[in-house]
Amino acid sequence: MKRTLLLITVIAAAIMELIDTSIVNVALSHMSGNLGATLEDTSWVITAYAIANVIIIPLTSFLANKLGRRNYYIGSVVAFTFFSLMCGQATNIWTLVVFRFLQGIGGGALLSISQVIVFELFPKEKQAAASALFGIGVFVGPTIGPTLGGFITENYSWPWIFYINVPIGIIVAFLCYILLPEPADKPKSARIDWPGIFLLAIGIGSLQTVLERGEADDWFEAGYIVALSVTAFFGLLLFIWWELTTSTPAVNLRVLKNRNLSLAAILTFVSGVGLFSSVFLTPVFAQRLLNFTPTQTGLLLLPGAILAIGGLIISARLLQRGVSPVVIITTGMLLFVLFSWQMSGYNLDAGASDLTTSLIWRGVGLAMVTVPLTALGVSSLSPQDIPQGAALNNMMRQLGGSFGVAIVNTYLAQRNAVHRSDLVANITPDNPIATRRLADYTQYFAAKGATILDAKKKALGLIDAGITRQSNLLSFDDAYLLIGLVFLCSLPLLLLASKGKAGKVQVILSDH
Repeated sequence: MKRTLLLITVIAAAIMELIDTSIVNVALSHMSGNLGATLEDTSWVITAYAIANVIIIPLTSFLANKLGRRNYYIGSVVAFTFFSLMCGQATNIWTLVVFRFLQGIGGGALLSISQVIVFELFPKEKQAAASALFGIGVFVGPTIGPTLGGFITENYSWPWIFYINVPIGIIVAFLCYILLPEPADKPKSARIDWPGIFLLAIGIGSLQTVLERGEADDWFEAGYIVALSVTAFFGLLLFIWWELTTSTPAVNLRVLKNRNLSLAAILTFVSGVGLFSSVFLTPVFAQRLLNFTPTQTGLLLLPGAILAIGGLIISARLLQRGVSPVVIITTGMLLFVLFSWQMSGYNLDAGASDLTTSLIWRGVGLAMVTVPLTALGVSSLSPQDIPQGAALNNMMRQLGGSFGVAIVNTYLAQRNAVHRSDLVANITPDNPIATRRLADYTQYFAAKGATILDAKKKALGLIDAGITRQSNLLSFDDAYLLIGLVFLCSLPLLLLASKGKAGKVQVILSDH
């Protein structure tokens, strides 16, 4: 009973942390109006959390060893809960950004250490089941974030997207205080690797800022983006060199010598691209082009998220029955490609049922990828290396999400400009369809009492609005195809999986 309760507790903590990566997305305009800030400034609420997360996650293994895993985990839950409360209390945008950053620092342990605890609660032969249970948090959290955020924002007010964490955080902290033990084989505390921590914070923090803010500020046209890009490059280069040469690294990069962990990290990065890019694209597509409300948009994602839990359980059972994990991962990736292909074919008449069907393929596909990859990242590591492997794997998922959203955002803008140019080129006096449409609109507005000059101006405005919607639609179609292509191109990487004596792939359950 205690084991089951602890399992539910740490998975709830992971889900809570991951929900906060996307719950804010649908509430930005409400925050902007309420706090008297521009939408651009308000978007730093998302950026600050992402930067804090990606800095702290790779350090969780080091901090757990230094402070004691139990103390660090419970302290992180308390910090996350307290700063969630303070986010809801913020009265100006920059106070909110600071509290959001500190909330992200507290949230880092809720992901990586939760995963380690889940794996420790299961014997080696049931690691696939552990992967499935943790996968529920990994997948469901970001997916239901917009649903929950939309419902809360529409029916209450934006501070409640933070206040909702408070009772959950208090319960999680209390149960962990009672149930969570300190590991018996606690590593000896080493000296603090201050240079490594500093270089990681500078390098990863700069990179994450570039990814989050680059498209909004026209990338390398902005001086600070150029400066941060250079800082990120040299900071990460120096970080890697230092961590590989120092005897007491804050982040033990040597674990990446394990082929399965390295492969898992790359494919987890790809899955992060798909997970977070699709969560970003779909709500914008539904609200901006199909005129769905935030609640309706959130509900689109719900059936896929529910069925994904079934996909997680099925993939875990298939692994336990000896089905090749490569087959499961390939099937999941192809289902995600199917989702991308279907979404790229929808027009402005698409309904909720159309999108829901496609999003089910997405949910089940990503679920089938998540279980084998989660186990792959840690199953062939020694027990003392599992926390570091889990932390690096989770960092790669977050970075994949940041890269994916940044690339998709830029690609949308570029393709929108191309499609708009192509469509406008067809609005000429030589095009009978365009001239007839302009005449019909002009006649309509003239019949409503407008002068001929005003009627023609309004008609041109209406045509321009139609061009804008169509160019937006075509750019979204291209973006969905792009993330599907990323998944398709990553499939050959599975050939690098370790093979057993009889040629059977042993990616997940190998004991070498």
